[in-house]
Amino acid sequence: MNTMIAKGVAPLLAALLLTACATPDFVQPHVATPDAFRESQAPVPAAEVAGIDGARWKPAQPAEQQPRGQWWLAFNDPALTALIDEAAANNANLSVAASRVKQARAIAGIAEADRIPQVGVGIGAQRARLSPRESNLPQGVGTDAYTSYSARLSASYEVDLFGRVAAGVSAARGDAATSEANFRSVLLALQADVAQTYFRLRALDAELVTLADTVRLREESIKVTQRRFDLGDIGEFDLSRARTELSTARAEAIGVQRQRATTEHALAVLLGKPAADYVAGPSPLLDASLMPAIPAGLPSSLLERRPDIVAAQRAMEASNARIGVARAAMFPALTINADGGGVGGVFSEVFKWSSRSWVLGALASMPIIDGGRNRNNIVRSEAVLEESVGTYRQSVLVAFAEVEDNLAGLRILAGQAGEIDAAVVSARRSADLAQKLYDAGRSSYLELLDAQRNLAVVERTAVQLRGERALTTVALIRALGGGWDAAQPINAAQPVNAAVAQR
Repeated sequence: MNTMIAKGVAPLLAALLLTACATPDFVQPHVATPDAFRESQAPVPAAEVAGIDGARWKPAQPAEQQPRGQWWLAFNDPALTALIDEAAANNANLSVAASRVKQARAIAGIAEADRIPQVGVGIGAQRARLSPRESNLPQGVGTDAYTSYSARLSASYEVDLFGRVAAGVSAARGDAATSEANFRSVLLALQADVAQTYFRLRALDAELVTLADTVRLREESIKVTQRRFDLGDIGEFDLSRARTELSTARAEAIGVQRQRATTEHALAVLLGKPAADYVAGPSPLLDASLMPAIPAGLPSSLLERRPDIVAAQRAMEASNARIGVARAAMFPALTINADGGGVGGVFSEVFKWSSRSWVLGALASMPIIDGGRNRNNIVRSEAVLEESVGTYRQSVLVAFAEVEDNLAGLRILAGQAGEIDAAVVSARRSADLAQKLYDAGRSSYLELLDAQRNLAVVERTAVQLRGERALTTVALIRALGGGWDAAQPINAAQPVNAAVAQR
């Protein structure tokens, strides 16, 4: 009979062991990626070589010699480098992300602890008095109080038969890797925000320079117009129009000053400083000579460089491991327990050989009726994996779109800059001729005003394009994951470890 039972149980146990590989193999989801960025194949306009005001763009080769991740060094701007270093040390959002990394690493350490036996020690003393019935004595017989001392060493260990512990460790490690990738994503976003805010501030300073020149020109025009009005050469209409143009130019300058103040306050927040305590000195962005040309590289390398894509990848792996945790809950759990020590009436007797006691046991347990709890937990875990796969695919699509957007932006801005450069030269010539004709009395003030107004608009547009070009360059670097040298491996742990250590 026992032989028959053994023959029947053995195949069942073998089947359980074979089917209880709780964690499914992780299958990387397929995402269709192009062989090259479409915009990188577009014809490069002539303005790509020469920037605004004839400034030539710096080749990307020197930037590739910089350490991985320090992309801002390609701009050769010590002020920008100092701002990014300050933001990395003081930004509150980065501090929050670093704290989350510490939490995730600690949780991974807690999961790792289940791999080794848990050992504890206990030393205690108690004084008690038992009733006659508890002492197995006749009713009415008195019992004495007694004192006992004990010292025990206990140990327990879960045998990971069906991979529950291993799956839990894998999930916790995946969460920690996700947190680290999220930290790098926050760090990259912070660096890019600082750079873009810095260049936006410099572009506004350049606009203020242009507007200051316009105001100065309007003031000189009023002086000349007032003199001619006093001499009776012109009527009051020309003088009134000159004063209107001066007030309008001053109002535009005041509006740009408001934008600059707001941008300065935003930069202060990124640096972790109160807005009232931070003052950024004027530093006009006068040319595009510091803008590096950024090669887009291969589309496949984008999946390795972007920290948000890495975070989505690690989240998928963690979700896959949690399916293993949920499945393992449906199979038996085997725990081995051991306990040993001594008990004595006085403390010195506790450690005598004659006072020893021990127990060794094993407990196998598994759910029988759980109302569908474990089955639904498996379904939930599988749904979480499906969600993380969708998030990963969306992150990849968004990443490629952002690169294409910024490549297109740089290409189009380069073309615009070339046309604006030509327009600035033409507008300056027109304004100079209009001034000479007006001074000679051969044209009306309206014609002069129209030429000067056109020059101011074109010059301001050139300055704005210069700023947009800088912002788009930083945006492309951010879209590429903070670097463009695919030959060097990403050393992600070092910046995370340094930031966590600081906090």
